Amino acid sequence: MIPDLPHIADLLKTQGYITEPAVTMAVYLSMQLQKPLLIEGPAGVGKTEIAKVMARALDTDLIRLQCYEGLDASHALYEWNYQRQLLHLKMLETRQGTPGAVDALEEEIFGEKFLMKRPLLQAITHHKSPVLLIDEVDRADEEFESFLLEVLSDWQITIPEIGTIRATHIPQVIVTGNRVRELSEALRRRCLYLWIDYPDYEKELAIVRGKVPQISAQLAEQICRFMQELRQLRLEKTPGIAETLDWATALSTLHFDHLPQEIIEQTLGVILKDWKDTRTAQLSLSELYEKMGVVSKIEEL
Repeated sequence: MIPDLPHIADLLKTQGYITEPAVTMAVYLSMQLQKPLLIEGPAGVGKTEIAKVMARALDTDLIRLQCYEGLDASHALYEWNYQRQLLHLKMLETRQGTPGAVDALEEEIFGEKFLMKRPLLQAITHHKSPVLLIDEVDRADEEFESFLLEVLSDWQITIPEIGTIRATHIPQVIVTGNRVRELSEALRRRCLYLWIDYPDYEKELAIVRGKVPQISAQLAEQICRFMQELRQLRLEKTPGIAETLDWATALSTLHFDHLPQEIIEQTLGVILKDWKDTRTAQLSLSELYEKMGVVSKIEEL
């Protein structure tokens, strides 16, 4: 049974996901219409997290297909366990020469016990509707994207040795992309669409408080204010929520209850992963301090 709209919001909130009406509506409609939900946005803003939260909220399994350049259908769908098939054939050599032996052997070695299910086949044959996460689909080749169309529209796949397998329980599908390349119109038409941007200050603060409950209120506010200002700089890799949470956890673990500027300089590597960005931030620290009101130990005296 599909939960109603208010129930979806409650489920996401219960699982610690700070949501907003557009996200809740997109998730609800995706479930109601049984259509994949394509989520795009900058890296680290919580696109993948939606799939994880949905799986926990619906008490079902999360099946993840991580896309990458060169990914092909066999790695996403299924492979035959050739080594096990060969071993099985050697064990059955004594049956050779008997009537019907060849056909029987072929049927046997291409049975399900020699079939290694990859994420797409696992999702289609799952005993109940799982959440299928097709993560960073824009990193896969266009040919693989085309292959996905049949699966996402017809919920069936064809294995030549076995036949067509149709989904008994249609999975809830989340497709994510970072706009590494433009996705095809065909894929977009098969999906509902949601764009997630960097959070505003209030939302980011709520996320930090929820995910890092041991953090002091002052430190959480200063970290979020700093991140908001930092994202205004011209950076190669703008830090997302994941970096904010890493930083909040790190400073909280170090027992800081506020954000001294000396510690910011020493821990920039937690939130910035590019040397040009680190240099840009170092050159802009004075300006950032001024905007967010962080003072150094010298100024505090």
